[in-house]
This record gives sequence, C-alpha cells and structure tokens, in this order.
Amino acid sequence: MAISPINIASATGTNWLKEAQESLAASETPGGMLGMLQDARNSSGSIKSFLAKSQNAAANMALITQGSAQSLSTLTWQMADAAQARRMEEKIALAQKLNPVQTNYNPPKELDPFIYFEDGSNIDTQNNILTLANGTQIDTTTGLQVIDQKSIISMANGAYLDTKNNVLTMADGTRIDTVTGLVITA
Repeated sequence: MAISPINIASATGTNWLKEAQESLAASETPGGMLGMLQDARNSSGSIKSFLAKSQNAAANMALITQGSAQSLSTLTWQMADAAQARRMEEKIALAQKLNPVQTNYNPPKELDPFIYFEDGSNIDTQNNILTLANGTQIDTTTGLQVIDQKSIISMANGAYLDTKNNVLTMADGTRIDTVTGLVITA
C-alpha cells in the first residue's frame, strides 16, 4: 500500500486533522501518476474500464492541480507576511536610528537643601535665603535683606518697624536700632 504525502503547506491550516484523514483515505486508492501507473498494469482492455480509468486519471490530475494551487497560495501568503515583517523591522530600525536613546546621560545633580559654612552661616537653596551667623537673612536672588512680613508694622510716611529685629527703617532708607537708638550702617 503506497502512502501519499501530506501537503505540508496545508498541514499548518486550521483544518489539518480533516486533511490528514482525507489523505489517509486517499492512500487506500493511490492517486496521481502512481495511481495511473498501477491502473495501467491491471487493465482489462474494455471500453468501460478505459472510461473509468480516464475519469480516475482526470480526477487525479485535478487533485494534483488543486494541491499545487493550494501550495502556491500558501507560499504566496508566507512570502507576503515575511516581506511585511521585514519592512516593519526596517521602519523600526530607521526610527531608532533617527531617535537614538541616550545611554550616557547623567541628570544634573540637585543642590543640597541646606549648605552650611564654617562661620555658622548657611544657605537655604530651596527658598534662596542666606542666613548669616548673626541671624540676618538675605534673599540670594535680589541681595536684599529678608524681613518677615508678620513682624512688620508699616507707618503712614513709608517707614516701617521690624519688631523681630527691633529696627526702624525710615522712608529715606535710614535704619535705626530701636533698642539703642543708634543709626545702623551697612
């Protein structure tokens, strides 16, 4: 008993079990060229037998043609899928080439929230305030002394009193220590 080969391209299809069963059934009566040759050997020479064999030969040729067409169709689809995958890989490679990921990037280092100096002063880097050893606070962006607005008493003539530091600042900018009554220079 000759076993006909299973169509490998269609063996990957969704109905492979059905095709395998049909192939086993077809192997019982060999088809294709092999079947034609076996039938020619057992020929009785009658017209009835000739017509039956011709009909079987036509069916076998149709089976060969159908298998070839299915194989060609499957091969075409496989080649199209491979070409599409290759084109996608090329597009991804081009995108990566045009937009490279920086591998040696080091983010800038943040300043410490407070920087302390040997003389006892410090800088608050988050609020930009320099605090001197004597407690005076200076805004590092403007260079002006920082005054807590809660401790300020504003006067009608533009002068103001800093109750925290006991300093009266006159409208002309003169600063007077309210404890000693002396003018503050600096």
